[in-house]
This record gives sequence, C-alpha cells and structure tokens, in this order.
Amino acid sequence: MHDDKILGYQPGNSFIHHLNATTKLIFLILVSIACMVTYDTRFLAVICLFSLICLKIAGIKWKQVSFVVNFIIVFAIINIIAVFIFQPTYGQDLYQTKHVLISAGYFTVTQEELFYLLNVILKYICSIPLVLLFLLTTNPSQFASSLNKIGVSYKIAYAVSLALRYIPTVQTDYWEISAAQQARGNELSKKAHLVKRIKGTLNIVMPLIFSSLDRIDIISTAMQLRRFGSKKKRTWYVYEPFQLKDYLVTALAFILVLVVVVLWHVNSGRFFNPFR
Repeated sequence: MHDDKILGYQPGNSFIHHLNATTKLIFLILVSIACMVTYDTRFLAVICLFSLICLKIAGIKWKQVSFVVNFIIVFAIINIIAVFIFQPTYGQDLYQTKHVLISAGYFTVTQEELFYLLNVILKYICSIPLVLLFLLTTNPSQFASSLNKIGVSYKIAYAVSLALRYIPTVQTDYWEISAAQQARGNELSKKAHLVKRIKGTLNIVMPLIFSSLDRIDIISTAMQLRRFGSKKKRTWYVYEPFQLKDYLVTALAFILVLVVVVLWHVNSGRFFNPFR
C-alpha cells in the first residue's frame, strides 16, 4: 500500500536514469556548493526552475517525495521565522539600505529582510530536488562501482551502496509495523490527534532502530565470513563506463560553478543587491 511512498531507487527509462551514477554525484555536489555559496537571486531562480524540470523529466511522482518535502518545508519555515526573530535587521545590514514595509519596532519588516529570506527559500528549492533526483534515479550498485573506478576505496563504496539500499528497507519496515499497529486498533493515520501520532511513531521508531542495528551486525558478520576486504581490488558486475552525455553533464556542472565565480566578481561579493 505504501510502495509509492518509499524513498529509494526507482527504475526508469529517462535521460537522468541513464546517466552514470558518478556523473550525478559530481553534478549534485558542485551545483549544491554553488547554490550554497552564492546569494544571487537570478542564479538561484534559474537553478530552482532547472531542478523542478529535472524532476518532471525523471518521472518522479509527488507521492514518492511528499513526506520528505513536507518535512523539509516545515523545517524551512521554522528556520526562516527564527532568522527573522533573532535578527530582523540582517537584510538591511547586508544591503546597506532600508525600505520599511511594516513598522513594528524591533520586528519592523523591510524589503531587504524579505529579499534575504527569499534567497534562503530559493536555496532550499535548489538543493532538495537535486538530492531527491540522486536518491530516486541512482542504482546503488552502479554508484558503488563508479565511486571505486574514480579512486574511492571499494570498502567505502560498498558501505555507501549498502546505506542506499537500506534506506528503502527501513521505510518498508516502518510502514509494515504501522499497518500492523493500526490493524490492532492503534490509530496512527491523519484521523488521530497529533500527540497520539507522535507517540505512536516513537513506539515504532525505537524498536526499528534496534532491529536495524541487529541487521547491521548480521551483514557485517556475513561479509567477514566471506573475507570481504582481504584484497586490494575487486571487480564490479554492474560497472558502466562514462559516455558522451556524462561528460556533457559534468561539463555543465563546472560551467555553473564558473558562473557563480563570475557573478561573485560582478556583484563584488556573494550577494546580489537590487536596492543599489
């Protein structure tokens, strides 16, 4: 019933699915760093639009990411409110101007502060779709083999592969336990009160953590019995070499980083100031 809510690799035939896993990782890291460094609204808006288009191209359904997106939205709202409460004048200090919209003493709202908070929101929108794209379109085994081919130890690569494979397993176990609890009359759906749902979730999560630790111990023992790590190198059944499209996407990532460097010079810093 909850297969469409599992946040893990989903096979597909889109252009993004067919990219090399290492290519997607390089693009994710470089573009995320570029978005975190700059506060140029124009660049952030373009990356936001590009990220959302990529989600559409990959065929990612809203049900698959709704839980994570809603959680991050709540976190982002709390973060923005906290920024405004603790320093409502941060925007005007950054842009060296003051255009008052609502005069309320300490909590005076200015155009500069709202513009700064808009940039913070855009940073979330830039990064979240890219991370979701990577998780939902990347085969863990191919990703591990690609990491190993670019010089990462196969032990670390294999650990990353296991982690990516284990995320959907934990989610599946959670939904199965939740369904079993509700079948026994313990209401955990939206019909129940928020406090009851939180308590019910905690009652599921704690045993799930301990069972996960047991599974980790079993996997570790099984790998040791098979002498995993005794050799310096290993072969990969699912390795895929770089193709032209991978080089082009990697080049695009470096171009975007270069754009940020140019904008830094044009804006004389990280911040784009439309109030000058």
